[in-house]
Amino acid sequence: MACVLSAATIAVLLFGFHYWKLSRMIDRRLARGPFSSTIDIYYAPTPIWVGDNLSAEQVARRLGRSGYTTTDGSPIGWYHRSGDAIQIFPGRDSRIGGEPAVLYFANGRIAKIISLDDNTERNSYLMGPPLITNLSDNREKRRLVRFADLSPTLVNAVVSVEDKRFFSHSGVDVLRLAKAAYVDLKDGRKEQGASTLSMQLARGFWLAPDKSWKRKFEEIAITLHLEEKLKKQQIFEDYANQIYLGRRGPFAITGFGEAARAYFGKDVSQLNTAEAALLAGMIQRPSYYNPYRYPERARARRNLVLALMHHNGYLSREQFLEAAQQPITLAPEHSEALDTSYFLDLVNDEMQTKLDDHERSARYVFTTLDPDLQAAAEAAVQTGMEYVDQQLRKRSRGPKGEAFPKGQPQVALIALDPHSGAIRALVGGRNYGASQLNHVLAMRQPGSVFKPFVYAAALNTALAGGREIFTPASTVDDSPASFVFNGKTYSPGNFDQEYLGDVTLREALAHSLNVATVKLAEQVGYGKVVALARRAGLNDEIQPTPAVALGAYDATPLEMAGAYTVFANGGVRVSPAAVASVRSRSGAVLYERQPDPQRVLDPRVNYLLVNMMEDVLSDGTGAGVRARGFRLPAAAKTGTSHDGWFAGFTSQVLCVVWVGFDDDRQLGLEGARSALPIWTEFMKRAAQLRPYRDAQPFSEPRGLVSLRICEDSGELAAPACPRTRMETFIEGSEPVVECQIHAPGSQPPIADRNAGNQNTAETGPAGATQP
Repeated sequence: MACVLSAATIAVLLFGFHYWKLSRMIDRRLARGPFSSTIDIYYAPTPIWVGDNLSAEQVARRLGRSGYTTTDGSPIGWYHRSGDAIQIFPGRDSRIGGEPAVLYFANGRIAKIISLDDNTERNSYLMGPPLITNLSDNREKRRLVRFADLSPTLVNAVVSVEDKRFFSHSGVDVLRLAKAAYVDLKDGRKEQGASTLSMQLARGFWLAPDKSWKRKFEEIAITLHLEEKLKKQQIFEDYANQIYLGRRGPFAITGFGEAARAYFGKDVSQLNTAEAALLAGMIQRPSYYNPYRYPERARARRNLVLALMHHNGYLSREQFLEAAQQPITLAPEHSEALDTSYFLDLVNDEMQTKLDDHERSARYVFTTLDPDLQAAAEAAVQTGMEYVDQQLRKRSRGPKGEAFPKGQPQVALIALDPHSGAIRALVGGRNYGASQLNHVLAMRQPGSVFKPFVYAAALNTALAGGREIFTPASTVDDSPASFVFNGKTYSPGNFDQEYLGDVTLREALAHSLNVATVKLAEQVGYGKVVALARRAGLNDEIQPTPAVALGAYDATPLEMAGAYTVFANGGVRVSPAAVASVRSRSGAVLYERQPDPQRVLDPRVNYLLVNMMEDVLSDGTGAGVRARGFRLPAAAKTGTSHDGWFAGFTSQVLCVVWVGFDDDRQLGLEGARSALPIWTEFMKRAAQLRPYRDAQPFSEPRGLVSLRICEDSGELAAPACPRTRMETFIEGSEPVVECQIHAPGSQPPIADRNAGNQNTAETGPAGATQP
């Protein structure tokens, strides 16, 4: 007897010590918050305006995505809908801000906005930022929900199939545990499941996923402590946010909030009975019951859950039969409302750079992404890449007749606010699930989209001086030539080896003339071109050689977008940014982005260049933009290397598009036929959005003069000049001599000397001609 008592005492002491040790670990995590290692990532706040085509239902859904609830108590805010009106009350969380207001609706539009602070009308209302996703360290996606957000139907479905006595037991279902132990002992293996929801939560939070009686002992100890510390509703809420429900691409779908979005494209509160039963049924084996892969299995499992709900009294027979007969209707696979995965990778990189030691304290991340512009970008990429595929299918087939034997062409699109650098839209590839390579960060030859830096360096001579002063009307010889540099010969060529002879800088840029551009870079100085490019933010690997003029040195689409802010922002560079601010769980500011404007070009030089880039669209290599119906004031440049590029901007948005193959083989489509259609489609969609639709003509700074010149000579127009136009100059650099070409006895005009030789396009930097 003494031995038995001693053994029992030792067992109790060991259990007590182990329980004390586990309880301290549990209390520490609960004190931090069970999901303290996760991060909420938000879009930029979105204003809504009187007159917008939004119904009360649509605004209510937006508020829900932003974290507002229908009852008071949310730190973000709450709202109340009554008929054709919605009252909005921001919460105590300072990261949202805003004011209480009432929105009135009529005929599917916002009819009136009244501030509840002073009962006056407003033209717009800044809603809280919608949630993009919630991420954890191990690539889990979840949308945190509260118990109040879960419908009783979902709760009933879960307890019916997983733990029917959840709300009555103390964490351990003794009857179920005894049955499992009996079966395991009889069969000689550990196969029977006896875990309650509380035990599953304990295992998911703190224990490794193995099956052993030691782990079961720890699981029970943790469960008892959880039941002591938390109410049943809180345990169920944590379980609802922790449960694994499959994968989408490289991310785990964690929790019912994310699963409702992933599988049904709706908020968890909107699930019907059949949908709730399907998710509850997937808990046991998410991959096995994946409704995309195995719809019949999923349907059978769903109907089993519905039968259990009926057996447990949660559904009448009529409700059970109606739900069981419903087809499984899923959201499109491999797609979310918006595919922000490439952008989220960029956010993660930026946070590691900006936060340093504070990264682990981050809880709320507010990004610069505009959800409406992101939708426009994804739609434009999908449409544009279908067009690219169609063109390539006509030209190449593999040995078995396949269209892309070595893989499809890839794509990158990045759109910025040109005045702040905020990244408003980003597409890093065709399918994140298939390839996580973010092509926005891929180093590729930019080709002719680099040329504006050559012409900007040339125009800058009007202020900085040099061996020769260049203006838009200056002429350069576009004739075959070779360039010797450091003992090596570089021989670029124009498309189809066609040359235009003497051309103005304006014409050379508009028609992307390669030889003329290299000659101009040589006269200006390759070093000055590279120095300007580096001040604009391009990398230090760009070298001062003849090939630099044609974009022979690698840069990323993100780099090119940042560099083009110089042109779109009056000569001032701003760095691209994906993160606006980061806050801790308590709301403390860990990071707040501060713009870093850097003057790169004089406003007068910049205006002249932008004005020349407008001609790219009016009658140059980018004329397809206007032919496709985009009419807002804009400036741009095509580019062709092995890949296709297009970079351009309005006064409100800057966009760079790249199309090419991952293995760097020739795309075989110039930028005007690959990247330009995507850029145009995106800009047309952006022009339908209120923040981007009122693009203005580029403003002309002081210190410029406009004169009528001869298009052939670039000199002041004389009465005999047959072709004249207005040209703009920096004061002091304008021509003062009348045209000498058309004086009696002079040579024939340039246009006559080059008759029949007017086709122009681009070539790759290595000199191999491209269409």
